[in-house]
Amino acid sequence: MSPQHNPSKRPLTLRDVSDAAGVSEMTVSRVLRNRGDVSDATRLKVTKAAKLLGYVPNKIAGALASQRVNLVAVIIPSMSNMVFPEVMTSISEVLDETPLQPVIGMTNYSPEKEESVLFEMLSWRPSGLIIAGLEHSDASRAMMQNADVPIVEIMDLDGDPIDAVVGVSQRRAGREMAEAIIAQGYRKIGFMGTNMPLDHRARKRFEGFTEALAKAGIKIADQEFYSGGSALVKGREMTETILKRSPDLDFLYYSNDMIGAGGLLYCLANNIDVPGKVGLAGFNGVELLDGLPKQLATMDAERHQIGRIAAEIIAAKANGEQVETRVELTPRLQLGDTLIRP
Repeated sequence: MSPQHNPSKRPLTLRDVSDAAGVSEMTVSRVLRNRGDVSDATRLKVTKAAKLLGYVPNKIAGALASQRVNLVAVIIPSMSNMVFPEVMTSISEVLDETPLQPVIGMTNYSPEKEESVLFEMLSWRPSGLIIAGLEHSDASRAMMQNADVPIVEIMDLDGDPIDAVVGVSQRRAGREMAEAIIAQGYRKIGFMGTNMPLDHRARKRFEGFTEALAKAGIKIADQEFYSGGSALVKGREMTETILKRSPDLDFLYYSNDMIGAGGLLYCLANNIDVPGKVGLAGFNGVELLDGLPKQLATMDAERHQIGRIAAEIIAAKANGEQVETRVELTPRLQLGDTLIRP
C-alpha cells in the first residue's frame, strides 16, 4: 500500500489517523505519546496508519500562536568527510542574517534513520527543511509531502523532487569525468568507491561514468569498494589492493577526493609515476587537499553554492516570497596534476 498524498497541504490531524486506523482519537493520542494501556495489535494498527499517512505529531501545538519555531532542520548523511561540513557552513552563513537557526540531523545513509530523524524534527514544526538527496522511503516522502513547511532537497538533480531542489546532475559529473579520461588516452580504468546501494549520488556518478566509457567501447577493468567513512587510509589500502591485483591499470577513478588523496599518497610513496604510469581523479573539489604534493584531478560539486542557495530559498519562503524552486549548478572539472598526460 503506497502512502497517501495530501494535495491541499492541510495539516494532518489525529482525526485523520483515527479514521484510517478505525480507532478513537484518544487511542491514537495514547499510542503516539506512548501513554496508557493499549494492546499491541491496536498500537501496530495506529502506527502503521500514521506512517502511511505521513502524520507527524505537533509537539508545539498550543504553545506558540504561529505554530512554528525559528529552526531550519538540516538532514545530511554524514560529517565524516569535508563535503557536508562545507555545505553546513554556507547554510549557516546565510541563516545568520535571518532569525532562523539551523539544526542538524544525520542519517548515516540509512533510510530507517532518515525516517526517525524526519519524524522528530518535523514534530517541532520547523520553519523549513533542507535534506540531502532525492531518494527517500515511502514513509519519509509521505511526511515531507504532508509537511506544511518549505523543503529543499540538495546535492542531486537526477530524480523527482518533493518541493524545491538545488544541486548538480551526478550522472553528468560522472560522464564528463569519463570523457576527460578517455580524451587523454587512458583505457584500463579501475574504480574505487563506497558500497553504493545507500549512497545514491555515488551510484549515479558511477552510472554516468560507466555509460560514457561504454560509448567509447571501454569497460571498467577492476573495482574495489569499502564501507564506513571516507578516509585517506582507506584510499591507500584500496589502491594497494587494486594495483597489486591489476598492475596493468593506467587510471584510477575514486568516488570522492579523500580516498583519491590516499591513493595519490600511496603512489607517491611507492614511486609510481602519476600521471605517467597511472592517472588519478576524485570527486568533490575538497579544498583541504590543496596542500598535497600533486593536485588531484577532481570535479567540484559546487557544494558551497548549493548550501547558500538552499538556505536563501528557505529564508525567502519563510517570508512568503516566491522563489525559483529548481536550481541546477554545473559541476566544474579541475584537471589538477594527475589527469593530463605529460
